[in-house]
Amino acid sequence: MNQVALVTGAARGIGHAVAAQLAREGYAVCVNYLTHRDDAQALVSTLRDEGCRAVAVQADVADGEAVRAMVHTVEDTFGPVSLLVNNAGISRQGLFQTVDNAQWEHTLAVNLGGARSAVQAVLPHMIHEKAGCIVNISSIWGLRGASCEVAYACTKAALVGLTRSLALELAPSHIRVNGVAPGCIDTDMVRVLGEETRAALIAETPLGRLGTPEDIAHAVAFLASDHASFITGQILTVDGGYTV
Repeated sequence: MNQVALVTGAARGIGHAVAAQLAREGYAVCVNYLTHRDDAQALVSTLRDEGCRAVAVQADVADGEAVRAMVHTVEDTFGPVSLLVNNAGISRQGLFQTVDNAQWEHTLAVNLGGARSAVQAVLPHMIHEKAGCIVNISSIWGLRGASCEVAYACTKAALVGLTRSLALELAPSHIRVNGVAPGCIDTDMVRVLGEETRAALIAETPLGRLGTPEDIAHAVAFLASDHASFITGQILTVDGGYTV
C-alpha cells in the first residue's frame, strides 16, 4: 500500500520531527514550508540519504489556491495523500486589546484556515477510497486558554472542534480524524519567551522537563497507525502532566 503523508509547516520544530518520523516509518512525505527553504531541503536530503521518499514543497497554507496546488504536486510526485498532518501555525504574544484586525485575521487564516484548505484538498480521494487519516496539531492552550495569546488559543480551540466534528462526518467513509495537543515543547515558539519563562514552564510540568518535537512525532505516528484503527475524534494531550 502506497502511504503518502503531507505535513504542513514541516521545515522546523514539531513538523520537522513529524515528517522525519513518518518518512522513517515508510511514508512518502511532503515537507511543506513557507520561508525556511534551506531547512526543508536539508531535511529532504537527509531523508533521501537514508533511503526515504521525501519532497519539499513551498506553500502558504493561508492561501487556499497554494494549498490545492501543493496537493496536486504531491499527487503527481507520490500519489494521493493518505495522511494529512495539519501542523502549520503561528503565534504572537501580546495583550488582547493590542491585537489589530490584520493580526487576528492572519492568525485565523494560517492556523485554522490552513487546516480547512488542506483537508478540503485531500478529502475527495480519501472519500472515494473510503480510507485516510487526518491529524490536527492543536495545543493545550486550545484546551485551557492562554493569557496574552488569545488569538492563538482561539484557533487551537477551533481545531479541537474541527477534529471532533470532522471525525463524526467522515466516520462513515472510514476516514479517521484525531488531534494532538502538545504541551510546552522545546521549539523556537517557546525559546522566544526567554530563559526565565522557559524555566518556569519546566517547573510547572510534573515530569520536570519540556517536551521534545519527537515526543509529538511519536504521538502523531501512533494515531496514524493501524494500532489506532479504532480511535477517531480524540485529542491526545502530550504535555508531561501539565494539564492534569
